[in-house]
Amino acid sequence: MLPRFRHILIPVDFTEKNRAALEIAFEMSAHNRARVTLLHVIETLDGIDDDDDVQNLYDRLAVRASSELESLVQRFSDSGQEAEYKVRYGKRVLEIVSYAADRDVDLVVMSSHPVDRQHPVQSIATVSYQVSLLCECPVLLVK
Repeated sequence: MLPRFRHILIPVDFTEKNRAALEIAFEMSAHNRARVTLLHVIETLDGIDDDDDVQNLYDRLAVRASSELESLVQRFSDSGQEAEYKVRYGKRVLEIVSYAADRDVDLVVMSSHPVDRQHPVQSIATVSYQVSLLCECPVLLVK
């Protein structure tokens, strides 16, 4: 019997390839009647977080992300699914992994890219690969 996922986390980066992960997560969440969290992480710069200009940039990025996330959440809500969004600051891998662990997420669905067979070592450095290794729950990588 297939597992029933109750809380699906979808890291969102607003890229075109991210749309495929959103579509698959939409179908999976509907099938499982799962709660959905869309998570966008604003990558912070080490050592200059107290700079006013940098903080203003973070604030503008958060406002823009929230606006786009609201429209994505609306699609889930319109189909009767429970959905919310979160914007976090920090390192993407650590924020995604810690959010999944702290919030009882039982599936992460995220976009990835195919491994370059000529340079496979470069694929190890990707956010999606690192999340797939570090998350305690299953991770579905959508290519």
